[in-house]
Amino acid sequence: MKKILLLSDTHSHIDDTILKYVNQADEVWHAGDIGDLNVTDTIKKLKPLRCVYGNIDDAQARLEFPLHNRFLCENVSVWITHIGGYPGKYNPAIREEMALNPPKLFICGHSHILKVIFDKKNNLLHMNPGAAGKSGFHQVRTMLRFVIDDDKIKDLEIIEIGKK
Repeated sequence: MKKILLLSDTHSHIDDTILKYVNQADEVWHAGDIGDLNVTDTIKKLKPLRCVYGNIDDAQARLEFPLHNRFLCENVSVWITHIGGYPGKYNPAIREEMALNPPKLFICGHSHILKVIFDKKNNLLHMNPGAAGKSGFHQVRTMLRFVIDDDKIKDLEIIEIGKK
């Protein structure tokens, strides 16, 4: 069983509230637009981190993190990318792979809009944790946390960090 904290779009921002939730997790997953790598360096000192780079991230971030991160957590196949789209409207760059080899859990960021949707066509759970940073049009900073236990994704919680 793993307790996961999922965040995205920090845009160089990390604070004590985010770190409080980092400390409660077993692993932290970041869906891109990190900004300053101090964000990921700080998280990595505390917990294991799985991360992808986003469209605002520089060459250094792109050397450290992949565009797509596919892995197995417990018995759940996971795919994290920054610009993924939504069920029925996936990014054209990933549609073919999504159809041929869908994960059980698909995660993206980019939109700054928290959404959790079950994709019936691809039989997967889609998550976007919204934005944890202060940059962007969103009004409330958000993250998600959940548990992966064997092949189950459960105990999903929305974390509202507060106004930006």
